[in-house]
Formats: sequence, C-alpha cells, structure tokens
Amino acid sequence: MTRQIIRVTQSTSKKQKPNPDELVFGRIFTDHMFIMDYCIEKGWHDPRVIPFQPLSLDPSAMTFHYGQTVFEGMKAYRTKDDKVLLFRPEKNMQRLNQSNDRLCIPPIDEELAIEALYTLIDMDRDWIPTQEGTSLYIRPFIIATEPYLGVSPSKQYQFIIILCPVGAYYKEGINPVKIAVESEYVRAVKGGTGTAKTGGNYAASLKGQEMAAEKGCAQVLWLDGVEKKYIEEVGSMNVFFKINGEVVTPALNGSILPGITRDSIIALLKHWGLPISERRISMEEVAQAYKDGTLEEAFGTGTAAVISPIGELIWNSESLIINEGKTGELAKKLYDTLTGIQTGKLEDPFGWVKEVKVHSKTIL
Repeated sequence: MTRQIIRVTQSTSKKQKPNPDELVFGRIFTDHMFIMDYCIEKGWHDPRVIPFQPLSLDPSAMTFHYGQTVFEGMKAYRTKDDKVLLFRPEKNMQRLNQSNDRLCIPPIDEELAIEALYTLIDMDRDWIPTQEGTSLYIRPFIIATEPYLGVSPSKQYQFIIILCPVGAYYKEGINPVKIAVESEYVRAVKGGTGTAKTGGNYAASLKGQEMAAEKGCAQVLWLDGVEKKYIEEVGSMNVFFKINGEVVTPALNGSILPGITRDSIIALLKHWGLPISERRISMEEVAQAYKDGTLEEAFGTGTAAVISPIGELIWNSESLIINEGKTGELAKKLYDTLTGIQTGKLEDPFGWVKEVKVHSKTIL
C-alpha cells in the first residue's frame, strides 16, 4: 500500500502569540491544523496541514444529530535544547481507534496519524511555551460529516488535529482540589460508551459538574451507574487512593476510560516497588478509611492535569479533608517524576518519550 503524502499549506497570516504567563486552557489555537477526509469509495484520503480555519459543514451533518464523534488529548513539550517531545503518542492513537470501533467509525492508520502529528507540531513549534508547567495541548478528533438525518453510521468523516498552548489545567495548579461525589446522576455503565473517549460521555457529565461547582468544587467523582456505590472516575481524570500504605485505583470494568496517564502511574508505582491494586473500591470503604485515619492521599490523573491532588471530598453533605488538605508526598513525587520524564528533565526508563521528527511532506 502506497504511503500517503501529507500536503502542507503555509498560513500567510500568522497570529499573535499569547503572553506565556497568562495562558488559559483551550482558548487560543495555533496557526495550522491537520485534516483528512473519509468516504467509502476512497477510504481515508487527502491528509493535509492547512491554516487554522472554521469548518464548513452541512446543517444535517450527522455529528450534530447523533453524536458520532471521538477525540484524544495529548501534550507536546519543548526542552531547553529546543527538542520537541511527545509522551506515548502511539497509545493515544491506539485508544482513538478503540473509540472508533465502539462508535462505528472507520479506523485510522495510526502511523500516518503520528506522522501528521509530527508535521503539524513542527510547523507550529514556535507556539510551544517553555515556562514551567506549560505545554502545547493536542486535540485529535473525528466527526461524522455525512449530510443525512438517519440513525446509522455515517459514510463520511473528517479526522482533524488542532493545537493549543496551555498553562495549568486547574487554576489551583498542583495544589489540592475539592471534589464532589455525585450520588444522583451517572456518567456511564458497562456496555455503554464509558471506555470510549466520545463527546456524549462529557455531555452526560455536565449536570453533575454544574452541581459540583455550586458547592465550590472543581470536579465530580462519579460512582457506578448501577448501585451508585463503587467509585469509577473523576470527570476528566482517573482516580487513585492511598490507604494504609497501599495505592488503590478502580479496575477497568467496561465503563471507565483507560487513561494513558493512569497506566503510566501504575507502571511508575510498580517500578518503585510500591503496592498498587486495581480493584473495586466503594465510597463507603474510602469514608471508613478516612474515619480510621488510614486514608493518606487521593489524587486524579489525566493528560490535561497530569496529577491533581484531592484535598477534600464532599459526600452526602459530609466533608472528608484528606491529608489536612495538603498535597501528599506520593502525589508530589509522581507529578515531579512524570512531568520530568515528559519534559526530558529526567531519565525515561520506559521508552515513553518520543522526539518529534518530521518525514517527507509537500509544501504548497
């Protein structure tokens, strides 16, 4: 099969770059974007990097009506010697295809997707901030574009990648956040789309997120959708608890997103020889550990926040202050180690970090 060449069209009108000290998450985008089309007759075709611009879609495009869309989240870092590094990009593209399968979207060529990613990032490498805690956020996504009002898989799609320079995901930074445990609404159930990274999961979480914000909380901790008893994940993160010396995280059960940061944290803990368990854990168990004084730490993990310590859980009008509301020693060590590996400051014993290297491209 002949490898597709990525066409590149340079932007003739470059944007003003934001002040790196005033970066917010997901508001400002770089000069270029990647796009590739799909139709049944041609498959995935015409991969290209073009100036960042609005999309032109028919009002009947199926993504608007039936939610057939998937996405990923990644980050690029620029080192002091001007190298650009990605963290486990092949895992993101693998997971994108897993989401594609669940949403009946044709699989992408993962190697081509990574090459496209490299090409796009190299085009906009000057947008990558270098200040501590900053990065270039990467959003690959696929939408159903066939103009048809009918409940069936689309016959047309677009695969798009956009880039966004970002600071810390939470305004609190590495400081602990306050989380509300949601006991009324649910995010996903086994057999649903919880393991796919699709927009519908996040739409389903908005009501709980809104209610949490009214309580002064940064996020929602979701319980299982059947018994509303077992912990699943935070809205944008997987979750870990350190109880009596053991780190526990909910096992992947068919409704929890298999986080790449989650997988990396488990690997780090095992590398350090620390006890780590993937199993069912109930909110009652966490509350009992809190009462017994054995709940030592809690933290979330995800691409955007990396590690987010949890300083307080609100559950049934009860406040559980964890580790006196301070960042735990383990969470801090994990954050420093993982971000150190991601940014090239620390040795990478796992081979996770990939340097952005661009292959052949046609510039127009």
